[in-house]
Amino acid sequence: MNLIEWLKVVLLGIVEGVTEWLPISSTGHLILVNEFVKLHQSEAFMEMFNVVIQLGAILAVVVLFWGKLWPFHTKKHAAANSWFQKPAKSGALKGIRGFCDKYCDMDKIMLWCKIVVACLPAMVVGLPFDDWMEEHFHNATVVVLMLILYGILFIIIENYNKKRVPRIESLQTLSFKDAFLIGVFQVLSLIPGTSRSGSTIIGGILIGASREIAAEFTFFLAIPVMFGASLIKLLKFGLAFTGTEIGVLILGMVVAFAVSVFAIKFLMGYIKKHDFKVFGWYRIILGIIVLLYFALR
Repeated sequence: MNLIEWLKVVLLGIVEGVTEWLPISSTGHLILVNEFVKLHQSEAFMEMFNVVIQLGAILAVVVLFWGKLWPFHTKKHAAANSWFQKPAKSGALKGIRGFCDKYCDMDKIMLWCKIVVACLPAMVVGLPFDDWMEEHFHNATVVVLMLILYGILFIIIENYNKKRVPRIESLQTLSFKDAFLIGVFQVLSLIPGTSRSGSTIIGGILIGASREIAAEFTFFLAIPVMFGASLIKLLKFGLAFTGTEIGVLILGMVVAFAVSVFAIKFLMGYIKKHDFKVFGWYRIILGIIVLLYFALR
């Protein structure tokens, strides 16, 4: 590949890193960018690349939120009081409880359990229908329609949410039912242009979470979802990569990681003072511009 092709990979990594976390659809933007900036790679490779590049973005979440995600600690950092309210009756349960009290942060383990629960709806729908959705929905027309539709929804929901007081202001008060409902909203993001972060943040806000908690849980939920989606795409594509293809994947993921660090920090700072309506207007304007482009070309 020549220098221009490598610069295209860098551009795609930047697009992924910015759009993965902002509620404007990373997959949708990558599909649109591919309409104008095409890599000289096979269609099968690009379909896989557009998903697997997200692993770089995911690593940014792991690095930035490691302290909130890692559920184990050494014995000297054990809590003074047991997390469990009722005493264990059997010897086996006493052993498990003792290990958890000494080495586990049970609030973080419960958080991971909630993340697993939130993943279930997308797994039930996404796994059996992945090929069908890829065939029918992975195109610029669907992306444009979803950009505009969810842009309008963002504005409507933020206006509706303006006077509401959040009932969920910490990850501990997010119940398993709440997590499952957010997971149901995540199913909507299987359609390109919807935005995984956008759909789950909207879902979180509607069920009563603050913007900060909705955004954080969305970031954490992305970890197993994107690892799973990337694994599926890799297995479908096969593991017989050329040297160039490996280079393209690695470069794309490294750029996506670096840009994601800044994008996540920006979003978490932004939502402390602002709502999401600006992203709604961005989606509408971009959707209209792209729609006019395809109509007039």
